[in-house]
Amino acid sequence: MYAFAPASLAAGLSIPAARLLAFQTSSLAHLGFLDIAVIAIYFAMVIWIGFYLKGQANTSEEFFMAGREMTAWIAGLSFVSANLGSLELMGWAGSAYQYGILAAHWYWIGAIPAMLFLGMVMMPFYYVCKTHSVPGYLHLRYGEHARIVAAVAFALEMILMSGVNMFAMAVVMQVVLGWNITFSILVSSVAVALYVGLGGLRSAIFNEVLQFVLIWAGALLVPILGLVQSGGWTGLKARILSNLGSDSYFHLWRDTGSFAANPMGVHWTGIVFGVGFVISFGYWTTDFLVVQRVLAAHNLRAARMAPIIGSIFKMAVPFIVILPGLLGLVLLQNADGSRRQLVGEDIVAACSASSSGAPADPEACSAAMSRTTLPAAYQQKVLSGVSGFELHSYNQALPLMMVRYLGPGLLGLGITALIAGFMSGMAGNVSAFSTVWTYDLYKPLINKRGSDAHYVLVGRLSILIGVAVSIGAAYLVMHAHGIMDYVQALFSIFVAPLLGVILFGMFWKRATGLAGFLGLLLGIAFSAALFMWVKLHPANLKYVALSAAAKPMAENVFRALWAFLFTSIIVLAVSSFTRPRPVAQLDGLVYGATQLPTEEAVPFYEREWFWATAVILVFVALNLIFW
Repeated sequence: MYAFAPASLAAGLSIPAARLLAFQTSSLAHLGFLDIAVIAIYFAMVIWIGFYLKGQANTSEEFFMAGREMTAWIAGLSFVSANLGSLELMGWAGSAYQYGILAAHWYWIGAIPAMLFLGMVMMPFYYVCKTHSVPGYLHLRYGEHARIVAAVAFALEMILMSGVNMFAMAVVMQVVLGWNITFSILVSSVAVALYVGLGGLRSAIFNEVLQFVLIWAGALLVPILGLVQSGGWTGLKARILSNLGSDSYFHLWRDTGSFAANPMGVHWTGIVFGVGFVISFGYWTTDFLVVQRVLAAHNLRAARMAPIIGSIFKMAVPFIVILPGLLGLVLLQNADGSRRQLVGEDIVAACSASSSGAPADPEACSAAMSRTTLPAAYQQKVLSGVSGFELHSYNQALPLMMVRYLGPGLLGLGITALIAGFMSGMAGNVSAFSTVWTYDLYKPLINKRGSDAHYVLVGRLSILIGVAVSIGAAYLVMHAHGIMDYVQALFSIFVAPLLGVILFGMFWKRATGLAGFLGLLLGIAFSAALFMWVKLHPANLKYVALSAAAKPMAENVFRALWAFLFTSIIVLAVSSFTRPRPVAQLDGLVYGATQLPTEEAVPFYEREWFWATAVILVFVALNLIFW
């Protein structure tokens, strides 16, 4: 039984230390010596890297910005790896099981255009003004008040996102190995706090490159073996059509003309404007978690190439993430050979027996099941089998597939790949949190005259505090419908308003300091109010997402769009009634007021535009192939 209910958490937190180290539930896999050795070597390596790089993280520039010495390839791999945490590995594998190939929108239209825009258009401004953070850019463009709002919002977002990665890793350890969920969270937290606290951003970047390689090496066999067993792509499509009665799970755009025609319950306008513009550009161009990696590049050309290099690998990630979720729809089985059905966390809690062994309430189970996005026939299969096997959630699709396909040694490598992904996401969150806390909150508000060594110490201490608070945030995720619903809700609240303020500030000379401050503050408040409006009264979802047939993910998409539009209106209105800064003060901050540095001539095949064009052509081809 894997129900993540508050009662079970309380029980887990109160058990003696001796039992904390024991396996608390039956495990799906039994690791051999080789598997355990692979996992142990990984943990030893990441901690060793932290100790090894400690001597290169003594100044604030070294600790927070890795000395700005990274090459384009290292910065690019770190850029995409910082995002390759639980969002990618478990969240979207579970979403692919739930929504089909529609989940790939968050990799293609929801990432590629924004990554190219960051590299080709926005990066020169971030890099030339030598800011340590995105809130730091807002300080230069709009003033202190905008910086403080952005820093507080970003710090809160990073803590909550770090909780996602902690929770996801704990789920893997619980499902695959039967480890206690609290023990799993503590192990990952201590490891991340050690290597980021010792080596700073440089340690995080080098570990992220290592983790990127491990993720591909450990997760690649699952889709390959799964496709072989299912008869290739054609055989997989035929089996899903037979099982679910719908081929909508294989089309990116064909069925998005209607909310009710696709598993996600979303319209193409929401995908294009909500995902493709607001959420995507908001994350990839303004979220300091990823932008920080690019700012560590050794020159402007490397800083511009890094997101383009990252976009190449981003387009390929669905093969190891989305495809296992689709394969799970037909290949996951129980011990007796029957089909294993995966459902949402809320359904697991409602339809599983309680920790005391009491049977589930059929009415509560049926009510929870009615909210799933899976077809009615599939829901009935789950309901009819509730008493016959234990339920697992969407978020467990990828680890369950690993247990099915990876043998001794390879299973250890696969689990290490998952751990690496989660720790990569956690490290990115806490290192970004540390930088923003130190430079944008502590230094301007608490101690403006500290020494360089003092700020490095504050950065190291803030990592410990951030990890500790993230542990509490991990337990909040357990009440979400799924990891991605939780994450997209955070993006719509914090990232969408920030995008509006950044774009107006970077491309409109007339935007004023008061407009930036009020736009960001009121935009966040507006988006959070929409979230609570639907949370307290679920029937209101149809007003936010524009259709009674819309699903929770569609609500997140449209809420982000409304938050961006609301913020834009505030910035436009307030700027119209307040005095802008002189153009001479906007050098290095706004297009049309900045003289960008010239770069030395290089062959065309080394230029940014050449590789950006190649990425665009592949991006268009993928969308046409899976139309």
